[in-house]
Amino acid sequence: MVRDQRRGGFAWRESGPGRCELATMLLLHGLGGSRISWEPQLALGSMVRLVAWDMPGYGESVSLAGPTTFAALAEAVFRFADVVGTDRFHLVGLSVGGMIAQYAAALEPTRILSLTLLATSPKFGLDGTDPVAWRFARLAPLDAGQEPIDFADRVLSALAGPNISIDAMAQQRCAMERISGTALREVLSCLVTHDSTLILPNISAMTRCVVGALDEETPPAYAQAIAERIPRARVDVIAGAGHLLNAEAPGDVNAILREQVEQNR
Repeated sequence: MVRDQRRGGFAWRESGPGRCELATMLLLHGLGGSRISWEPQLALGSMVRLVAWDMPGYGESVSLAGPTTFAALAEAVFRFADVVGTDRFHLVGLSVGGMIAQYAAALEPTRILSLTLLATSPKFGLDGTDPVAWRFARLAPLDAGQEPIDFADRVLSALAGPNISIDAMAQQRCAMERISGTALREVLSCLVTHDSTLILPNISAMTRCVVGALDEETPPAYAQAIAERIPRARVDVIAGAGHLLNAEAPGDVNAILREQVEQNR
């Protein structure tokens, strides 16, 4: 049974039994997502309690009290875990959510049962992208008065691989429609500061770095760069998938998440 919840300044969607009955897996969405981005994964609720947040400032979650930084977002992950009633948990992050998950797993490694990083990177500009130009291009629609709902189709189509289903794309569009321009602006400015390369060796959880073979936003080389810095991490490349990995290849992603739960109790 899927339930939408709000408490302690956070909004989330969850499936599976309530607190303490099963292990908990926290799901952190990407830049253009929200808690409903994880619908394909909520079916795993029979074996683990799935809890997908609205990132602070997104959807129905309140904004951070101070500036939006990766350190602040990592701390928010643990406040969120406390609110939903879990001490140690499996952590999953997609894209920007995967960046946040890296900082969180390094901040309090003893609380993380397993770490799954989907379609993400260890550092912004790993391929030489200029952060100022990148940020300017993505802020342009907002500066012109548009909201994320106005350019969701264009952005999602550019990120997805060719095999995403019509229903999956529609679901991701609904997720992006829930984002305000203000929230997106904040996280865009935070994203270009990302560099977790020095803290990745502090992560002790069993880590899977999962990437689509056709992902041009965070290609397989980025997943490999993360795995090289985390002890015992491994890379999984999913054929035919782009950047919207959990929606494009739910069967493959769910199988990996199931293994993470079964092997890291």
